[in-house]
Amino acid sequence: MSAHPTAAPGGRMPALYLSHGAPPLADDGVWPGQLAAWSAELPRPAAVLVVSAHWEEAPLALGATETVPLVYDFWGFPEHYYRVRYAAPGAPHLAERVRKLLRSAGTPVQDVPDRGLDHGAYVPLVEMFPAADIPVLQVSMPTLEPRKLLKIGRRLAPLRDEGVLIVGSGFFTHNLSALRHAGGGTPSWSAEFDDWGRQALEGRDVGALLDFEHKSPAGRLAHPRTEHFAPLFVTLGAADAAGDLDRGRSVIDGFWMGLAKRSVQFG
Repeated sequence: MSAHPTAAPGGRMPALYLSHGAPPLADDGVWPGQLAAWSAELPRPAAVLVVSAHWEEAPLALGATETVPLVYDFWGFPEHYYRVRYAAPGAPHLAERVRKLLRSAGTPVQDVPDRGLDHGAYVPLVEMFPAADIPVLQVSMPTLEPRKLLKIGRRLAPLRDEGVLIVGSGFFTHNLSALRHAGGGTPSWSAEFDDWGRQALEGRDVGALLDFEHKSPAGRLAHPRTEHFAPLFVTLGAADAAGDLDRGRSVIDGFWMGLAKRSVQFG
């Protein structure tokens, strides 16, 4: 793997939204290499802050600030997926910065010191930063309301100038129930939503993205519940506050088991 490039002028880290897959992502012939190539192009972070689709808790919660066991929040998979380890250092200093940034803006913050990284965090990080030598802090989503998450992302934006890689981790389309009846291949609702989302991102149409359930084709089929799209709004907020919406690009696209794996970078 090549050496990491330097950060943007002033040391600002990019902000990412990635589709995190499921534990079998590690066995895919293409996707792990795409994530590894992406991370090789990024400046090396001082720390990583992850907002995952798989942790909803209010008030906003900070996960473990020291290394604790992972959260294997999935069922019915082969045993070897439950033996994966990712012992990244905790990030107590980052946790303190998050408390200050959010509490000063009137957002309650709680600590859950025994809450390890869930698969929305560690599955992609295993591929992107396999040495597990970068401190990682996971933060819960206290709401699925896109506008509120956008505001949280804006408040977290100063962390990017402190070497922190902000990662919203979800899935660009996510409807497992509909997939079971799709008969294989990529269902039309997944392809249509992915194309609409690509155009909205390229056009920097944050308003349309915020109202995706009504503005997009098949929005309610692509996301019958918002949790896998919601982390995108934290990323968009962190990008918007830094004036980086016009510096966004899709790094990974295509489909995995019928779901859009579009992943984007700002800055």
